[in-house]
Amino acid sequence: MTVNWAAFTEAEPDLARTAEERFGAFTHHTLATLRKDGSPRTTGLEVRFLNGELWLGMMPDSLKALDLRRDPRFALQANPGEGQSMGGGDVRIAGRAIEVEDQRQKAAYGEEVEPPEPFHLFRTELTEVVRTYIEDDKYLVVQIWQPGKPLRTIKRT
Repeated sequence: MTVNWAAFTEAEPDLARTAEERFGAFTHHTLATLRKDGSPRTTGLEVRFLNGELWLGMMPDSLKALDLRRDPRFALQANPGEGQSMGGGDVRIAGRAIEVEDQRQKAAYGEEVEPPEPFHLFRTELTEVVRTYIEDDKYLVVQIWQPGKPLRTIKRT
């Protein structure tokens, strides 16, 4: 089961707000895709939360775009920031990236974001959102959300 960003936001507004803040704190994040042979590829990426969707824009024929065309599964990790501090915590998103072929939708995104032309545009369908953070300098807290399931919170000492 997958859902878009708007459905996730409706299901878990606090976690969605935290995720957007973590991704908004820095420009570049890490995207993991799958190569032809199934091995992972990690690359830098900028993301946008716009009109109820999480968007991934890419340069034409970039390896990550070609990977996603072949196998849409991805994992995305927010930039953790500098030094030893994790700021608001570590946020990871997994799902499927669906390439946008509709030129009007792509043009609307381009007007809002103004990416270099030409570009690939993918909207995301989420399968999991995970936040990891430290609470009271004592607990490692892991929040795990998956579509159709309640938010799970695990605390470790």
